[in-house]
Amino acid sequence: MRGAGVARISISIPPNLLKELDDILKKVGYDRSKAIQIAIRNFLTEYRWAHESSEVAGALILLYDHRSRGVEESLTDIQHEHGDIITSTMHVHLDEDNCLEIIAVKGKTKSIKELAERMMKEKGVKQLKLAVVSK
Repeated sequence: MRGAGVARISISIPPNLLKELDDILKKVGYDRSKAIQIAIRNFLTEYRWAHESSEVAGALILLYDHRSRGVEESLTDIQHEHGDIITSTMHVHLDEDNCLEIIAVKGKTKSIKELAERMMKEKGVKQLKLAVVSK
């Protein structure tokens, strides 16, 4: 939709919500239009993620106890099985027990959900968070 200009709309929101928005916008330096655009993009991405089988990109953020027997090998095996949607991986040693893995993904929502579910089921995985974006 490049070069198409903009569409002007009118919305109704409660005054206290508008005040809270304006207070935060002042801190971050956005105008209302920019904030609403970001909110709409996030809403659309979340909807597509939940209800459609679309192409998305994102990151799986995984915290696990590396001392848990076999967890590193299992996670590596799962990643190799999903090499068609994994574009990059970063491994961070947080402390004596915990590792953080950030896995960049790109593909169909169904495939990314399957990867996330498989990884979360592994013994030693403490937390998994997924952040997705779409074009």
